[in-house]
Amino acid sequence: MEQTTQLNFGQALEALKNGRFVSRAGWNGKGMYLWVLPAAKVPVEWCKEAHLKKLAEDAGGALDCLPSIRMKTADGKVLTGWLASQTDMFAEDWCIL
Repeated sequence: MEQTTQLNFGQALEALKNGRFVSRAGWNGKGMYLWVLPAAKVPVEWCKEAHLKKLAEDAGGALDCLPSIRMKTADGKVLTGWLASQTDMFAEDWCIL
């Protein structure tokens, strides 16, 4: 499934910005990868958390949500707001899936 390998973090980040899925060969977990949840205007009806619902109402009925990096974890869960470690940033084993 891997198409492009041996990329640095900057190249992987550019791929994410272009809508691609990326991973690292050095990650221990099988099937782990990243993607970007794009920016979106989220209507109040979609807000399940009371605080977010109030923010959306106060903003005129919708929230402007910024993009974020998500990760599919090794145990099949989704992590929103993934942050790169220093090891990830210096790695040269990034892959575009």
